[in-house]
Amino acid sequence: MRRSFKAKKQKKASPNNMMAQVQEMQEEMGRVQAQLEEETVTVTSGGGAVTVVITGHQRVRSIEVNEELINPEDQEMLQDMLVAAVNAAIEQSQAMAAERMEGVTGGLGGGLQDMLGGLGL
Repeated sequence: MRRSFKAKKQKKASPNNMMAQVQEMQEEMGRVQAQLEEETVTVTSGGGAVTVVITGHQRVRSIEVNEELINPEDQEMLQDMLVAAVNAAIEQSQAMAAERMEGVTGGLGGGLQDMLGGLGL
């Protein structure tokens, strides 16, 4: 006994269709990246003794240290040094992650990194 099955027609993924989807995704990622650059998160620790404001691009905008913890004459300089040190640490950790990912992606890392907007992923 012979059975015949009709195969359902499936849309084939064409290179043009895939490229359009990739382009849409890149455009959306660009919009989200622009929004993240402006959005901030504010975190406090030590019962409000230290406050950090950081962007969605992982860039520290400010660090405030309660003046009761330090000499008021040194407060602004200390806060500026903390911002610089934290941003440098973030950049170095992102570079390390990008280097490791390049080994995994076999050279596609640069393109992927561009698509991800250098978010350290």
